[in-house]
Amino acid sequence: MSDLILHFERRPGWGSIVRAYVWDAQPIGPRTDWPGVPMEALDDDWYRISLPGTRSAHLVFTDGEGHQTHDHFRDADGWLDARSHWHDHRPGHRVRSVKSAEAPPDSRPVPSFQTELRPVAERSDFREETIYFLITTRFYDGDPSNNFFCRDRIQFDANGNPVDPHWRGDFKGLIQRLDYIRDLGFTAIWITPPVENRSGLDYHGYHPYDWTRIDPRLESPGATYRDLIDVAHAKGIKIIQDVVVNHSCQYGIRGQVHVDHLPIKYYVPQGSEQGKVDHGPYQGHLGNYAWPNRDDIDNPVAPQWYRERHGRDPEGIEPLVDHKTGETVPKPGYHPGRFFGVDPHDLDPEWYHQEGFICGGDWESPHPLQHKHLAGDCIDLATERHNVKDYLIGSINRYLDMGVDALRIDTVKHVERDNLLEYVNAWKSHKPGLFVFGENLVKGYGWGDLGGGDNGPSQIRPWWYTRIGHDPQDPESGGDSGFPQLDFGLFSTFRDTVSKGTYSGTAQILGMDWIYGDVTQLVTFLQNHDVGPDNDFKYRFKGDQWMAAAAYNLIWTVRGIPCLYFGEEIEFMKGAPQDVEGERDTLHQTGRAYFGDHLSDGRLAKTQAHPLYRHIQRLNLIRRAIPALQKAGLSHLAEWGSGMRFVRDHPQSGTYVVVGLAIGSDQEIGIDGVRPGVYRDAVTGREQDCQGRLLFHVKANSAGIYVLDGPGKIGEDGVYLR
Repeated sequence: MSDLILHFERRPGWGSIVRAYVWDAQPIGPRTDWPGVPMEALDDDWYRISLPGTRSAHLVFTDGEGHQTHDHFRDADGWLDARSHWHDHRPGHRVRSVKSAEAPPDSRPVPSFQTELRPVAERSDFREETIYFLITTRFYDGDPSNNFFCRDRIQFDANGNPVDPHWRGDFKGLIQRLDYIRDLGFTAIWITPPVENRSGLDYHGYHPYDWTRIDPRLESPGATYRDLIDVAHAKGIKIIQDVVVNHSCQYGIRGQVHVDHLPIKYYVPQGSEQGKVDHGPYQGHLGNYAWPNRDDIDNPVAPQWYRERHGRDPEGIEPLVDHKTGETVPKPGYHPGRFFGVDPHDLDPEWYHQEGFICGGDWESPHPLQHKHLAGDCIDLATERHNVKDYLIGSINRYLDMGVDALRIDTVKHVERDNLLEYVNAWKSHKPGLFVFGENLVKGYGWGDLGGGDNGPSQIRPWWYTRIGHDPQDPESGGDSGFPQLDFGLFSTFRDTVSKGTYSGTAQILGMDWIYGDVTQLVTFLQNHDVGPDNDFKYRFKGDQWMAAAAYNLIWTVRGIPCLYFGEEIEFMKGAPQDVEGERDTLHQTGRAYFGDHLSDGRLAKTQAHPLYRHIQRLNLIRRAIPALQKAGLSHLAEWGSGMRFVRDHPQSGTYVVVGLAIGSDQEIGIDGVRPGVYRDAVTGREQDCQGRLLFHVKANSAGIYVLDGPGKIGEDGVYLR
């Protein structure tokens, strides 16, 4: 067998030694130790490596000094230029981009279509997955003994008894319902941040206090985080851990830094007195009712007086002098900010920025957005400092070692891109092949300086984080960063498209796919825990069921990795606000309501019979079988309101698919210039011999998925796919 010979063009700013880190080389090729073996230097910043006896390999190029590419797979000789485009000859000599070129018919592999779920270890390309996103504490309660009420937003019944604890779902419950998620067809579960949290409303995990410890309110004997990972893997399911890099909770970080407060057990509301507070489980005062010492913070780096009071006086009645003002507490109505607030000027600059809180125009301006505090319980970390990097990177590495398969990074635009890529690349260096994606929330196309009515610059927009260039008006000034994002651009179109029963305008956003580093790795969605496509992007999808089905047809067949927010499969809390709105709203009124009632033994069968559950189940089955639906870009794109059509061509797997979508009414789909051959529809099983023009009928809110030399019908007809 001949050698696999690969060439790499060194990026600006890289060190002079370029290395190739190789794994999973087939059939008998080498595997290297990180950071890889040095490549042979040629002329004009080109480097070469020869892999003996290798037909295909996964690899990363790096200088070993903090710079690296995203993961690549090659099964043919090639040249990777500085913009991350592969060529079959040296660019400038005989240029023909392998990335966009169609392989000659006789060189394409024979396509394979597998609906069976392969083991986790055999799935190295995350584009093969589909993602089920859940708020762990609101999903399914397997262990009532670890339930916990937060201080804020407690729901009471008619008799004044507290109900619906915020921390309700847990790992034990998730383990018990892994089969539900797998039956729905999902192969990866994105969980909210599982590290220990602290705040008045911390059930969602985005107020981290200790990144080195899993929150005990999630774990049970026999149902630890490691148990969840292991059981999920045994069932063929990957775990995506949500990670907060931008901020800590308002109390600091256990063992690292303390934020000055008075203990909450000494707080007395105006007009009350100590011992008289009656707030559900918070009897007497607002200190942590589940801890004997009735306090929130056990930070060993807190001042000695704080640590002493933490260990005694659970009723909060001994006089305590506020070291900042000299006044004595408990005292009714005394400065709530001394208990719950943060003074930015008093923060430790070794750990935190000190530039105040985000307000007004700060939300669309990079410097204040990335140096001010997001909220009173989200205190902006000095992410550029080495001590912060070492702590966060080292903490998350422990979970990668446990077996976590991918990371989702929260609040991406609040951290400067090159700084954040230091974290991303460090985690990918620690676990080669790791998939990492980010959340850069934008309500609009998100094109930044490229136009489209955007009022924010490129430097805080999703596409910027998928690139490594520094020209805000030229995405191709730099190649792929290896850090794809949630596709808020496509999501934002749904308010004006699928929510109104049309695809009109969708092609406009898809026509800008070139701005992303690798558009096939974007994570696509209809809604999540923060946003939905209706009204001001604040509500769970409230459109008709057929509109949702048509939206899923698009998301599951277009480029990107589909993600479903828990409950969408049964229109859970349809039209409800995603989060609390009014001053007295509680979680049961929102899209974050407890879902577990629908997963009880008595109701599970009804849940799984829902038309959208069956619809998504079949879409997952079809996508799993057809590599082009997982990994290919788009071509032949057109939309006309009631319909869409496009081609997904993936030469590496030999799969070629023509997709037609119909929304609201039946459609006749015609497409010219496609590859000749026999096509079979994965939805209906119809077969058609094509000589360059394909014409087919699609029923309203269904799809035609015509696969060249395809397997025919996949799955059973439902209300929508038929």
